[in-house]
Amino acid sequence: MTPDRRTLLSQAGLAALAVGTGALAGCSAPTRTSPGAPPAGNTLSIPASRIPVGGGVILDEANFVVTQPTEGEFKAFNKMCTHQGCPVSDIQGTDIHCKCHGAKFSIADGSVTNGPATKPLKAAKAELDGDQVKVSA
Repeated sequence: MTPDRRTLLSQAGLAALAVGTGALAGCSAPTRTSPGAPPAGNTLSIPASRIPVGGGVILDEANFVVTQPTEGEFKAFNKMCTHQGCPVSDIQGTDIHCKCHGAKFSIADGSVTNGPATKPLKAAKAELDGDQVKVSA
């Protein structure tokens, strides 16, 4: 018994729909929690000696910038630029730089020191515990 034309076209259409749906699902964006933040409840520790006074470090593995504006004062920020979401690239003097469009942020409070960004970097929590700086979202 051979299938009639209508059955054959119907089955072919369903097969194409199944393949197309699977292909489109592969293009969807992954679900994200707040970018740059460790999972809730997690804390990252970094040796305080790794963070220069009057400067800072970019922690690529955790998406944070940790700074020490003055001796013993530690600040942490999400490393994603508030202009268009590029990661900040380096720290020069008292500014955190984003190489994508030239935005600069203060190491003291994450405020914008040079546009095009208009919002400060998102602050994170940084506290000194012995010789370690503990950073959390």
